[in-house]
Amino acid sequence: MGTYPRAAGTRAERDAIVVRYLPLARHLAAQYTRGGEPFDDVFQVACIGLVKAVDRFDAGRGVAFSSYATPTIVGEIKRHYRDRTWAIHVPRDLLELALRVERASDQLAAERGRPATVADVARRLNVREDEVRRARDVSLARWTVSTDQRRGTGDEDATIADGIGAAEPGFEAAEHRATLQTLMGCLSARDREVMRLRFAEDLTQDEIGSVMHISQMQVSRVLRTSLERLQAVAASAA
Repeated sequence: MGTYPRAAGTRAERDAIVVRYLPLARHLAAQYTRGGEPFDDVFQVACIGLVKAVDRFDAGRGVAFSSYATPTIVGEIKRHYRDRTWAIHVPRDLLELALRVERASDQLAAERGRPATVADVARRLNVREDEVRRARDVSLARWTVSTDQRRGTGDEDATIADGIGAAEPGFEAAEHRATLQTLMGCLSARDREVMRLRFAEDLTQDEIGSVMHISQMQVSRVLRTSLERLQAVAASAA
């Protein structure tokens, strides 16, 4: 049954103490509810902390129960935020810093009537500004959203996934280049160079003839026969 406070010698007395201090648990739950976590969930965790405090309290130490219960309840709430409310695993030291940054940001905003800056929070917690930024980034790992969720734009069929990414013509161009590079292997070195000068360097047939030391008519014939060869090889491969 556990070790009960000396003032709670029976189960009924123990339960009465828990009921008596429920307002304390509710107050602390309200104080530490943040970041979209439902109050009812935090209050439930606070109640668990209260029960633990009742079970562990020793009246013989001369400490008021509320003074003992408060850190016990708050610790239970902090553990809940640290271990249970994150959608993605994050190192514990970063979790704790993220919670401290959130709490300091809320306090500073209430005190100054404006959102707390990174510099404000860093001074309050005596940490570097880059640590505050990192902690705020870590806070984004607390929740995830399904890409199948509706975007709420009025289009009933539109989901978040519909707005992610875009058509990337570069992939198709890369595939074409890879295919063409393979096909070009069927041509001679001279014919490949003529094709490169025409379609990569965009030279005219006369300019190609000057570079290759052949006539414009020969250039035209090389281009025609090379294209026909490439089409035939591509068709047979398909």
